[in-house]
Amino acid sequence: MKKWIWLMLLVLMAIAVVGSRGIALSGLFQHSPPELVESIPVETAQPQPKLQKVKIAPQVSADQLVAHIEKLNFQRYTTAERSRTRTYITTELRKLGWKPKLENFSEGANIFAERLGTDKTAGAILVAAHYDTVASSPGADDNASGIAVVLEVARLFGSRPTPRTLQLAFFDKEEAGLLGSKAFVSKATRLQNLRGVIVMDMVGYACYTAGCQQYPVGLPVTPPSDKGDFLAVVGDTEHLPLLNAFQNSQMNLPIALNKEQRSNIPPVLTLPIPLKGLLAPDTLRSDHAPFWYQGVGAVLVTDTANLRTPHYHQPSDIPATIERSFFRGAAQIVVNATTTLLEQSKVLETQPST
Repeated sequence: MKKWIWLMLLVLMAIAVVGSRGIALSGLFQHSPPELVESIPVETAQPQPKLQKVKIAPQVSADQLVAHIEKLNFQRYTTAERSRTRTYITTELRKLGWKPKLENFSEGANIFAERLGTDKTAGAILVAAHYDTVASSPGADDNASGIAVVLEVARLFGSRPTPRTLQLAFFDKEEAGLLGSKAFVSKATRLQNLRGVIVMDMVGYACYTAGCQQYPVGLPVTPPSDKGDFLAVVGDTEHLPLLNAFQNSQMNLPIALNKEQRSNIPPVLTLPIPLKGLLAPDTLRSDHAPFWYQGVGAVLVTDTANLRTPHYHQPSDIPATIERSFFRGAAQIVVNATTTLLEQSKVLETQPST
């Protein structure tokens, strides 16, 4: 009997050991089924293009812009009046740390200043405006508005390092036949390092009633509207990347701009002009034209002058007729585009399509 009892105990113990091993083994291998992974052929990693960081443009000061126009509220036609204007411009530049130079020519004098870039091979961008007026007009829009924007560029970029060099020019005797800019381009040394030019000529007037905007004959694009609420940028088809800097100027707006300020940035109408303006002579009326004929890319930034404003070359062209919201927005567009052009070093000539 005892023998059978011991046999039974041995059998039970054997069953218990086998059972516990089974549980342990099943626990060891009882995993959730593996996820199916698609088999992908191994490829050599290709270098990825570097993402271009968009540099945020500095914010213009409406107060600074308007202050310049108010201080230039006088006729700038006679020799003495133009000398007074030069004194104002050079004094403001020196306050901002610039070292302006007078460059005399037979009929007048241009003002030139330069802030070197960090990359000598990147070339220079010139920002310019004429400072003279016709007789009997104080020229708030034509062209104290342009002078004010160049001085604002000087304030914002004077101590801001950029790969490209920034040059500033204030041309004399534009109203007498672009004499100042023609004298400027006649100097080969001024063109050697130049990659692109931005010329402002009247950037402070807007009108918002139907029919207030006219257009020249031979315009290569469809007009956006019959209201004068846009900023026109005229460039030659040989330098489309220069125009594109203005077309894309909404991408790098200052972060500090509030919703209202952003909404007041005017739309930009870019006009690519073929054949250096031979088919549209109205596009050759300002200081960008002499650069075109020297093969240098240049754009004219304008509110379209007499095609929009009734105060063109009139005594009524006074600070009170400047549309301040439009003017501030136009200046911001110029600063945005200038930021883009100074921060890059790519070629600004139109490249052949591939």
